[in-house]
Amino acid sequence: MAWIESFHIIFMVTWFAGLFYLPRLFVYHAMCDVNSRDDASSIARFKIMERKLFFGIMTPGAVLTIGFGAWLWLGYGYSGGWLHAKQALVLALVVYHIYCGKLLFDFKHDRNKHSHVYYRWFNEIPVIALIAIVLLVVLKPF
Repeated sequence: MAWIESFHIIFMVTWFAGLFYLPRLFVYHAMCDVNSRDDASSIARFKIMERKLFFGIMTPGAVLTIGFGAWLWLGYGYSGGWLHAKQALVLALVVYHIYCGKLLFDFKHDRNKHSHVYYRWFNEIPVIALIAIVLLVVLKPF
């Protein structure tokens, strides 16, 4: 069981690294001017970085985090109200992840509709979720 918990934590850290970094890339990408020749190379670079982060790091991290978490839950009988709250937060993070994919698609096709300020606030959502999840798992308050 310790191996499964370890892999769950490792891939959770991987997933969260992407959840923290992708919206930060969106901040800088949103600050570029699509119509500027000076920003064209930066925009192309951001598109590559965002795609590789989303599909190469974040999504595999998410799938493996959820897979190992399900293994712990179903295979080792983890239970309690704290776990249901954690699962609800993980579900919210999956929705956040999918929405990041939609935003990535919008940037890819130069259809971003949000300012860099929006992405700065958007970037705080996984921070709040991480704090809540860690407190739930460690303290098991209910």
